[in-house]
Amino acid sequence: MKRYVLILLLPFFLFAFDQKPTALRVGDLRIEGRVNPEGIDARQPRFSWQLTSEQRKLQQTVYQILVASSEEKLAVNEGDLWDSGKVNADQSIQNPYQGETLKSRTEAFWKVKIWTNQGESDWSMPQHFSMGQLYAVDWKGRWIGLDRAFAWDTETQFSRLSARYFRKEFTPKREIKRAKVYIIGLGLYELYLNGQKVGDQVLAPAPTDYTQGVKYNTFDVTALLKSGKNAIGTILGNGRYYTMRQAYKPYKIKTFGYPKLLLNLVLTYADGSTEWITTDDSWRATADGPIRTNNEYDGEEYDATKELPGWSTAGFNDQKWLKAEFVQEPGGAYEAQMNENMKVMETVKPVSIKPLKTGGYVLDMGQNLAGWVRLKVQGKRGDRIKLRFAETLQENGELFVRNLRDAKVTDVYTLKGGGTETWEPTFVYHGFRYVEITGFPGVPKLENFEGRVVYDDIPTIGTFTSSNPTLNQIFKNAYWGIRSNYKGMPVDCPQRNERQPWLGDRSTGAYGESFVFDNSRLYAKWLDDIQQAQKADGSIPDVAPAFWRYYSDNVTWPGTYLMVANMLYRQFGDTESIRKHYPSMQKWMAYMAAQYTKDGLITKDKYGDWCVPPESKELIHAKGPALQTDGVLLASATYVGLLDLMQQFAQLLQKTEEARTYEQQAVAMKKAFNEKFFQASTGQYSNNTVTANLLPLMYGIVPEKQQSQVFTSIVNKIVKEQKSHISTGVIGTQWLMRGLAQHGRPDLAYTLATNRDYPSWGYMVENSATTIWELWNGNTANPEMNSANHVMLLGDLLIWYYEHIAGIKAQTPGFKVIEMKPDFPEGLTEVDASYRSGYGLIQSTWKKEKGRLNWSIQVPGNAQAQVYIPARSVDEIKENGKKVTALEGVKLVKKEGNRVVLNVSSGTYRFEVNQ
Repeated sequence: MKRYVLILLLPFFLFAFDQKPTALRVGDLRIEGRVNPEGIDARQPRFSWQLTSEQRKLQQTVYQILVASSEEKLAVNEGDLWDSGKVNADQSIQNPYQGETLKSRTEAFWKVKIWTNQGESDWSMPQHFSMGQLYAVDWKGRWIGLDRAFAWDTETQFSRLSARYFRKEFTPKREIKRAKVYIIGLGLYELYLNGQKVGDQVLAPAPTDYTQGVKYNTFDVTALLKSGKNAIGTILGNGRYYTMRQAYKPYKIKTFGYPKLLLNLVLTYADGSTEWITTDDSWRATADGPIRTNNEYDGEEYDATKELPGWSTAGFNDQKWLKAEFVQEPGGAYEAQMNENMKVMETVKPVSIKPLKTGGYVLDMGQNLAGWVRLKVQGKRGDRIKLRFAETLQENGELFVRNLRDAKVTDVYTLKGGGTETWEPTFVYHGFRYVEITGFPGVPKLENFEGRVVYDDIPTIGTFTSSNPTLNQIFKNAYWGIRSNYKGMPVDCPQRNERQPWLGDRSTGAYGESFVFDNSRLYAKWLDDIQQAQKADGSIPDVAPAFWRYYSDNVTWPGTYLMVANMLYRQFGDTESIRKHYPSMQKWMAYMAAQYTKDGLITKDKYGDWCVPPESKELIHAKGPALQTDGVLLASATYVGLLDLMQQFAQLLQKTEEARTYEQQAVAMKKAFNEKFFQASTGQYSNNTVTANLLPLMYGIVPEKQQSQVFTSIVNKIVKEQKSHISTGVIGTQWLMRGLAQHGRPDLAYTLATNRDYPSWGYMVENSATTIWELWNGNTANPEMNSANHVMLLGDLLIWYYEHIAGIKAQTPGFKVIEMKPDFPEGLTEVDASYRSGYGLIQSTWKKEKGRLNWSIQVPGNAQAQVYIPARSVDEIKENGKKVTALEGVKLVKKEGNRVVLNVSSGTYRFEVNQ
């Protein structure tokens, strides 16, 4: 048997509550994965695995998957749920389950064997998943809560509502084989069993429009149970369910009610019988605990003198507690949460602490982040410490908070006294670099504080570094900004009184982010949020979930729905998201065409080319018409691009007639577009902004013979008028870097990426930014809108980093075939990048020195790459000192311009060429 490694991935849909990687070894076979995904509700799981080998040219030819209802059956190769048999296929990602119908709470154990051109594998180590409660009728018990405020609460625009505590004691009747909890805790929950927190998630579950769908989490709690009396306890926080803006601007802000709980604990005994512990009015409840108020925008107040020692253990005296009350259900369908919960992903140390003249201290974390501070303190009972958060400082060293609008962003901790106390909040997060500390007993020191970085528990799958420090810092800023804004949905900012999942911020952003993070489950979930927010007539909002009622019927924001689905297909090979959402996409496309077509074009636009660099650095938006792009042009060009996507989706789904219809519609709109906006004599569109010319060029609207002329207009505008600086907003920047690189000016793209004066990403770096700003002039603009932690202005920058600088691009969906075609721009001498695709690790490391290019690449098993090497002929290229034409796994494809194109099979290569 040939030696190679088989790495087993989670099926695409699965969500593991314990997501710590595990590595097991049997002989020469290593299996890696995430353990115990519990309570999923996908009826047709998709299975993936990875292959690597010490030898080149590894290709899968056959696979066999076994899925069994018990470990014992799987051990003897009995796939009673599904035996795929030998499948002649080279696909090792997104292989769908095709076995027996999976029922509620089914336990499933699976493994895979593969056959390759290098031999046959052993069976992989067993992996496990379980089904959730697939139907509403599977849920037992009733919703409980306390639907009112208490004497210490206030309900205003700045509502202060304390956390709710619920508990229940129970005694198992027999020996327990397995125990699972299914929980829907709205708005947020913390779950305890016998005094121990269940899971390491925070701020769970993921937010939704609770009238449309509510997420449940599942936990295997067998190890936490004991013989005799047990106790289960849950704390409910407010989250997005009960917001700080409760009953404030009801025409704009959607509210849902008071926190509530539905919980099922299913005990499976050794004799096969089951018992259910469910929420009902036998549970006890109180709101008079230590969490006195909590909301996402204002902060959390915790009074340690009100703590309830032992409240989630058996024997606690709850006689003064209230009887839990039956409450109305939220209205949305019960859905297993397939995307990852949030988690404390990193702990960082502060870099300085300084006293303020006005009293108190300012703590500097050295990095803008999203999360909270963990506090360690010793003092007297009743001492109150206030922590107030901000991204930047005023000149006098005090916090700058005007850009936070009316968010109070303050945590308060009241000491119980009697020794060292450690505390961190439970149901809030903040976007911050600086913390104002008041009321601290004595002199605070750095060791009293830690920053807790909180975002979705997703792996980092991409790395990038280069010889240019500006590129490196921008990448780092993007990394911190992206993860700051992953909060069970992609939000626009983590700090002010907004934090909304705006669609327009992620149309291209999601694509760039996918090179850095495995955001596949997050964005698959977000597509569901968008679908649930769609109106019956087809309208899609600008914010989804629609916490804000913004249905403005533009194209550029809702069009993100299609673009994210396309990203999931391109980057992860996910066809299911397209299949699932295609009807809703069709409905929206038809709605927009019916409502807003005039003279063959789409007339409705809301936001323009949002946030172009304005003529004055104090402005938020440009005022002069020369800087603004026509809204009909923006809407119609984008709609043409979406018609092309719909055509591709229809072809993928084998809807031939529908594909032809979309193609015809695109042809007709391109004609109308050019008749209205194109000036053939000058090679310009509309008023000749970069965006006005760039969109038709990138969406294939420009007649072929005029493409060079239009591109020249773009270059002249950037170089001559803008002095080689950015002049685009959110819409134009989505195509800017790729547009320049693909049409022959990679040098200009590199200039834009490395500028350090205004306006540029490097200008943010030059002004000490550690994340990406909302505005190009974020340090000088009106503070009504200048978040220091946004991602929308990244546009296609990260895509350019990977596809054009590193040379890592999916030529076919999921990176089965990789295009490796770096631009190798002048002035950049080194790049080291990696990306872990579904097929495995892709690496591209190149260095230019003394007239020689050294380029090392890694192509994962069962994949191949088209490699574009700058050389006059194939004879100039060496691989580890040998001619490439003599190597196994390397094949000459063609000569294209100044590059030699090689087809490279899986393996590691080191190419050398004189330049």
